[in-house]
Amino acid sequence: MSDRIDLAAFPPDFLWGTATAAYQIEGAVAEDGRSPSIWDTFSHTLGKVAGNDNGDVACDHYHRWREDIGLMRQLGTNAYRLSIAWPRVVPGGDGPVNPKGLAFYDELIDRLLEAGIVPSVTLYHWDLPQTLQDRGGWPERETALAFAEYASVVAARLGDRVSLWATLNEPLCSAWIGHLEGRMAPGLTDLTAAVRASYHLLLGHGLAVEAIRAAAASAQVGLVTNLSTVHAATDRDEDVRAARRQDGHVNRWWLDPVYGRGFPADMREVYGVELPERQGDLAAMAAPLDWHGLNYYMPATVADDPSAPAPHVRSVRRLGVPRTGMDWEIDANGIEALLLRLTEEYGARRLYVTENGSAYPDVVRPDGTVDDPERQDYLERHLAACASAVRKGAPLAGYFAWSLLDNFEWAYGYDKRFGLVHVDYRTQVRTIKGSGHRYAEIVRAHRGRTRKAA
Repeated sequence: MSDRIDLAAFPPDFLWGTATAAYQIEGAVAEDGRSPSIWDTFSHTLGKVAGNDNGDVACDHYHRWREDIGLMRQLGTNAYRLSIAWPRVVPGGDGPVNPKGLAFYDELIDRLLEAGIVPSVTLYHWDLPQTLQDRGGWPERETALAFAEYASVVAARLGDRVSLWATLNEPLCSAWIGHLEGRMAPGLTDLTAAVRASYHLLLGHGLAVEAIRAAAASAQVGLVTNLSTVHAATDRDEDVRAARRQDGHVNRWWLDPVYGRGFPADMREVYGVELPERQGDLAAMAAPLDWHGLNYYMPATVADDPSAPAPHVRSVRRLGVPRTGMDWEIDANGIEALLLRLTEEYGARRLYVTENGSAYPDVVRPDGTVDDPERQDYLERHLAACASAVRKGAPLAGYFAWSLLDNFEWAYGYDKRFGLVHVDYRTQVRTIKGSGHRYAEIVRAHRGRTRKAA
């Protein structure tokens, strides 16, 4: 299996990392001054999350972070992508800063660096302070302004040690799934609110880029987007046009403004919602990026469906195609195609795969081990595709496996496990899975090759 990955393609200083998100692992939702987020509210609303699960405890990372750094060391990774909980740092959304909240991340960063692990900090991974939601949330311009203030606070405190910064994680999910489909917090099904939220998320991103750079001179700032390759279900003109709309919905709407092209005209027509534009907004959104983060899980195959909400498509299930435990189609070619698209079509200067992984129903065996050959195969196939993209010119500088730990998987609750490390949620015992050991082997092999080359 190991020979399928062209490790020589990856540069010597390649970052081998894992990724997590604050609400998914931290727990301690009411400790040390943290205020509720929209995900606290959503998960405590009956019927919104599978099993009526919530993130109150999650992986208890807030208390067990030292153990989790130890796991990273066992894996041999040299980078870790974490997110900051906005309601832990600025409980009111704006205004007074919570010293204990900042202190938690301050110490975490120090200990990561001591362990030889590069911290990559994401400022927003969906946990908007509920106080801001009560004032209108992302559909309101004030939230974008508050986000920039919060970004400035965190960058000023951590910017002397953190160089890799991401503003937003997957704004598509915040806007479309949270405000249009209602399957994520805040749980709305309102096209106008969703489009306005998308606009202010990207505005908040642009304002935060400026705020981070002003507070931390050495900051390397990027944006993390979840993208999909899109395929028409048939060669009918209607389905081909549907695929173009889906590409606009999941890809171009989030990329074009950031790369100075403005919002796609065809999608503005599809949505039919007036954007809350002000002079200077598009320039702010297009603040030059130092890097772009790609989260990739699956492709999309769609057909035309005029009766469906915008973008008027329906997903088509392809038969005979392997799928993960999430019932997501597996297509490693997609990660290569998207890395090359970001390089060739958008001119991305540096790329990271900031999330990539798979969920399966893992079982702890009688001997205490967790064998997950399907996840190992998924990992190897996607890393091989990444290497191929590098050979073809993609400036890929790192890969962050999703996820370090099994965790609270949003609306899926605790049923879906993505971790390289198994978590027993009752005892909080952590066990490195077979995929974690395989990842460690890959990291060691690349490191050994790099040493020989030197």
